[in-house]
Amino acid sequence: MEVAVDQQKEQRGKGRIGTLENPETYDNVPGDIIPIIEREFDDFDNEAEEFLAGKMAEDEFIGFRLKQGVYGQRQPDVQMVRVKLPFGGVTPKQMEAFADVVERWAPLNKGHITTRQNIQIHHVPLRDMEQLLRVISEADLSSREGCGNTVRNVTGDPWAGIAPDEIFDPTPYAGAYVRYFVRHPTTQLMPRKIKTAFTGSDEDRAITGIHDVAFISRERDGVKGFEIRVGGGTSIMARVAPTLYEFVEADNGDFLKVSEAVLRIFDRQDWLRVNRARARIKVLVDKIGIEAFRALVDEELEGDWAEERDFDVERLRFDDDEEANAPAVPQGAASPNGDHTEFERFCEGNVRAQRQAGFSSVEVKITRGDLTPEQFRGLAAIMRDFTGGYARSTVQQNLVLRWVRDEALYDVWERLGGLGLGEAGADEITDVVSCPGTDSCKMGITSSMGLNRAIKERLEEMGISDGLTRKIHVKMSGCPNGCSQHHIANIGFYGASLKVGGRQVPAYIPHIGGNYEGGEVVFGTRLKSRIPAKRVPEAVERWVRMYEAERSSESEEFNAFAERIGAERFEAEVKELTMPAEFSLETMQQFIDWNRSSPYKVERGEGECAI
Repeated sequence: MEVAVDQQKEQRGKGRIGTLENPETYDNVPGDIIPIIEREFDDFDNEAEEFLAGKMAEDEFIGFRLKQGVYGQRQPDVQMVRVKLPFGGVTPKQMEAFADVVERWAPLNKGHITTRQNIQIHHVPLRDMEQLLRVISEADLSSREGCGNTVRNVTGDPWAGIAPDEIFDPTPYAGAYVRYFVRHPTTQLMPRKIKTAFTGSDEDRAITGIHDVAFISRERDGVKGFEIRVGGGTSIMARVAPTLYEFVEADNGDFLKVSEAVLRIFDRQDWLRVNRARARIKVLVDKIGIEAFRALVDEELEGDWAEERDFDVERLRFDDDEEANAPAVPQGAASPNGDHTEFERFCEGNVRAQRQAGFSSVEVKITRGDLTPEQFRGLAAIMRDFTGGYARSTVQQNLVLRWVRDEALYDVWERLGGLGLGEAGADEITDVVSCPGTDSCKMGITSSMGLNRAIKERLEEMGISDGLTRKIHVKMSGCPNGCSQHHIANIGFYGASLKVGGRQVPAYIPHIGGNYEGGEVVFGTRLKSRIPAKRVPEAVERWVRMYEAERSSESEEFNAFAERIGAERFEAEVKELTMPAEFSLETMQQFIDWNRSSPYKVERGEGECAI
């Protein structure tokens, strides 16, 4: 293997601001991070009509629409749009725009929050997609480079700017990174996608360790900067991102310069393009080691290109004084009468004090990340009335309402309850995370959304009250790729299949003991078990009850327990569940996946996330 240092490949910058090559203008308006360029919608309409008229090859059109954030589904003749919410930020106006387009064009009447803080809308016919993109753009929402071999949505800590443990708020710099790399010529057709995260705290609520490029706030002698990590990821070759540089300055633009050097090197590695499933920057870093990769970056930074670029952070950064727009103390506020138990449980599980006195954040627990038009609109109204208009989606598929006055917490809880969103236990064991699976994804093997529902119902039936048990995180993906981040769950699953005679059975392979909290990423141990899908909820219950009954002390947490007793003990606990039944009228349901009515069959296409 040879690392390409210089192939004389043209890797242009974006050009001077305001030119035809770089027509972007920036306004520090909440939610307005990615510049909207009208002519791109005309281009999309024209290309789509060419394709529909049979005048453009499908592979050529796929590459074009992916850059616009429009993704093919396993169902024919419909698409998914992935709308980017940089660092999860969203405004009331944008929430209402989502309500409008979901109501008009989404047959399942829902929008979906992803584990990368996007909003996805599924099953939209191509001609309707043309209109949908224009409608969301009027609310300053962009799907530009939501898919394809580009810099995908830039994620961040939803509590950035309000967290007590923050070194400094990385939000303005995350905004600068988004604006610098969107539409950047070098990042339009890389060997594969790039996932980026920013966090301001060593608690690392953005999970930087599983990202291609990641930034953690640091400060030296009063100078702001970032620790930069490169080469993390989950999927078939899970790796924790090592540190490239301990400290790179922020305000002078060095963090952008280093980032571009990293992406220029990645873009030149044509050997990575041979196998798209492995064409990630983590493969390069893993092959040559972080020291050799750092040497490549050091050398790249000496190139003439670095002098030709404009890394003016002052121009690019996103500044929005949220505190100045925060709500005033309410004139009157409701309070619970009689039994306070439910409200107190909600406050325990969903409410965090901000570092700004008198304010709290409220994490809204959103089942499977799905919101109806009514819920989008209801949340928009709550944001206007109680948050100054501020909220951010989370990597756990929830929504954090920011700047809620402490006096207004009960009012907010009541309003959320009226929307069916007042459930306690955000980020707890019943807050199960899953990818869409076979509901829409071409690469899906199993109905992970259906399993999500079944596990959540089983856990709720168990009536779990133990505090440590509630801290367990359960996640499942419909294939090995890990869009639900199942590798880092305490209990994680990915979709697989079993053969019984000539029939197929949907199944899952478990991981035990993963972690993403406290600034440490740990990939769970994959068990030597393959559990039929319909038996997975029973397996989860057995493991939870085993933990509660056999832990060494009242303070032993789940991962410590799992490490102590070992993978074989977990396998033994569910061994009988892994034995597939022979097909009969009594066992027929095991041969049908969750939320399905016909016999299971693996039907897996080529996912466009790999294109």
